[in-house]
Amino acid sequence: MDWHHRTARTTDPSPPALDGELRFDQLAREQAADDFGHIVHTEPEAVLLPGSADDVAETIRWAAKRGRTFAPQGQRHSVWGRSGARHGIVADMSTRRSVGRVQNDRIVVGAGATWREVLAATLPRGKTPPVLTDYLDLSVGGTLVVGGVGGTTSRYGVQSDRVLSMDVVTGTGQTITCSARSNTDLFDAARAGLGQVGVITEATLELVAAPEQVRRFVLFYPDLAGMLTDARLLSSAAGFDAVQGAILAAPTGGLSFQLDVAKFFTGNPPDDDLLLAGLSDDPVRRTPGTIAHVDYLERLAGLEAALRANGHWFHPHPWLTTFIGDSHVESVVDDELGRVDPATDLGRFGQIVLSPIRTGAITSPLLRTPSEGLCFAFNFVRVPTTADPDNAHRLVESNRAVYERIRNAGGTLYPVSAFPMSPGDWRRHFGSEFHRLDEAKQKFDPDHVLTPGYDVFEGMPHDGVSRRRAAPG
Repeated sequence: MDWHHRTARTTDPSPPALDGELRFDQLAREQAADDFGHIVHTEPEAVLLPGSADDVAETIRWAAKRGRTFAPQGQRHSVWGRSGARHGIVADMSTRRSVGRVQNDRIVVGAGATWREVLAATLPRGKTPPVLTDYLDLSVGGTLVVGGVGGTTSRYGVQSDRVLSMDVVTGTGQTITCSARSNTDLFDAARAGLGQVGVITEATLELVAAPEQVRRFVLFYPDLAGMLTDARLLSSAAGFDAVQGAILAAPTGGLSFQLDVAKFFTGNPPDDDLLLAGLSDDPVRRTPGTIAHVDYLERLAGLEAALRANGHWFHPHPWLTTFIGDSHVESVVDDELGRVDPATDLGRFGQIVLSPIRTGAITSPLLRTPSEGLCFAFNFVRVPTTADPDNAHRLVESNRAVYERIRNAGGTLYPVSAFPMSPGDWRRHFGSEFHRLDEAKQKFDPDHVLTPGYDVFEGMPHDGVSRRRAAPG
């Protein structure tokens, strides 16, 4: 249905009675317009502070009657305004952050709860979600709708693979509980489905035994080839629980190639010689350490504190996150390294992530990875030293060019990246699985009410056009 036609036909009913609050004031709208990217600003008409899941359902129905869109926001860590709804309604889901009690292998949490808050309940009981993002202050709902990649993804998949059930409010305002055994079409379209078919309000998460300590090594390499050789070896062995790679600007110039590997344990420490057998890193620079598991999970806290202190945390974050298959990784990465200027394209605190992932562990059908058994997360974590919007715009354009080269080499997008995607781009991205999302959209959000910021489908409000024309800043 045409957006303008739908708007013209609708009346303007009064807001529903709510347990929470619907705010129309300028301050609330301005705060909801910004996100972690600080590039795209998408101001809504109103901000919902839901006091219950029913508030979400009531407000979605109200928005649909008025020809408006609706989008949930967790911690607003989008980097391209995709959790916004220009002239629509956004829901601040941080008000839905309840965390239940640990029940053997599971816990029920509100979608607005952060992974840090989940851990505060599970670790004292000796339990943890099997996959955690490196940064813990992301919301549960916000990561489930994109997938949620972590250091243990090669073993356990992504976070959306380890959710047992979810309560989802559809675009028609219906609340449905879904799982792998019940309402599976909604379950498979909501997980890593970019919020296109429903708003997650509650999730039952799988838990596993939490280790007490972590044996951790940072391994250094003189070049990309050596790093990749060991990354492949380590990803195929059963020794380490997490293998993550990074390429950084070296203090003396050039680039530094390193792997950060971790073995979780309780009781006796592992045998270092067995863990490191056959590796080709520089043993002189190798940095071993044993730390508490909780400290390992907080390993980015120092970097965040530094970025907040120097102001870079509040600058634009034109990040790019992708997957590239093992058969093309060396040639693609080598080519991109030849194009990048670390100082201006990454920043002093930025880096290129290059981490091996066994794709067979990933089961969420809409999380798209290359059609190879091994791929690499290939991410440009850009941390500009300036808030200059022209610089941010330059890096956004660079992201698009890098993505097209990666896509041409069989790579895929992890869809939390800072550059515009058209409906045609998304159709190509989802490939053979697009039909799953399309059919679910027609069934659960036929009027295209939900999460317009991704521009996945044709015929939605032309919010994407205005966003692409918006100057960064």
